[in-house]
Amino acid sequence: MQHQVNQSTGVVFVFVGFSEYPNLQVPLFLIFLIIYTITVLENLGMILVIRINAKLHTPMYFFLSHLSIVDLCYTTVIAPKLLDLLITEDRSMSLKGCIIQFYFGCACVVTQNFMLAVMAYDRFVAICNPLLYTVAMSQKLCALLVTGTYLWGGLCATTLTYFLLALSYCRSSIINHFCCEYSAIISAACSDSSISQIACLLICMFNEICSLLIIIVSYVVIFTTVIKIPTKGALQKALSTCAPHLTAISFCHGIILLLYCVLKSKSSLLLVKIVTVFYSMVIPMLNPLIYSLRNKDVKETVRKLIHMKILSQSL
Repeated sequence: MQHQVNQSTGVVFVFVGFSEYPNLQVPLFLIFLIIYTITVLENLGMILVIRINAKLHTPMYFFLSHLSIVDLCYTTVIAPKLLDLLITEDRSMSLKGCIIQFYFGCACVVTQNFMLAVMAYDRFVAICNPLLYTVAMSQKLCALLVTGTYLWGGLCATTLTYFLLALSYCRSSIINHFCCEYSAIISAACSDSSISQIACLLICMFNEICSLLIIIVSYVVIFTTVIKIPTKGALQKALSTCAPHLTAISFCHGIILLLYCVLKSKSSLLLVKIVTVFYSMVIPMLNPLIYSLRNKDVKETVRKLIHMKILSQSL
């Protein structure tokens, strides 16, 4: 029988990561390092571009800059430990370190979901009430909406962390994952975790339903409004405006639903890891591209920055 201890006394988790594929450790390290580097550069670049281009000082890009901040924080919470697991023999992490990683990762995920919901509301106001858009989406309201998403993300993370800390853990446990995901931590508990599991289920369901409801209602009203407009090409223009956001939503919520509603059997543990990598590293890399590829102002600002960089190096 494994010895049960208080959560503060020397509990160590050993992560399996991708160690069952020893020949892939170095290639995976290089791939993930490249993805992480691109993600950091892209999101920092997006924040910089939005800040220096006055044309992008709009509510939509204000929210997008914060989405970039959240994506940057989230991938930075996950990626360093994943990279470390691929090149070092020591695959352990203390309970304290694991709880810290979970807290910030959870806060980022919840904040990201509601930031996307806020952006859907912004599109709703912009398309359905264009004449009142500037008044309706005032700087004060935008600041309140963003602050609210951060606070709610922090509150959810604090609540779930409390339930994790209420459990007792075995002194040494093997976790078949590469990060401190909620179910992975609970699997290492030696005490009854049923209340913690119920709390996680309720919070996840509430957040997913609420954020999706805001998004769905916003877009239903948008398309209902646009269809009624007699102007030729109105629907095409609305779809073009909303396409990047809808793409980001599809990736984000599609993977969340896949992780928590489909991939639950032990036979799919490898697929869970792959999907988690996609959610925590690939999506933060894709988001800046999704939102910038079709925006002339963003592309023009990037060209100017590159041109200035080339000129400064040639002088």
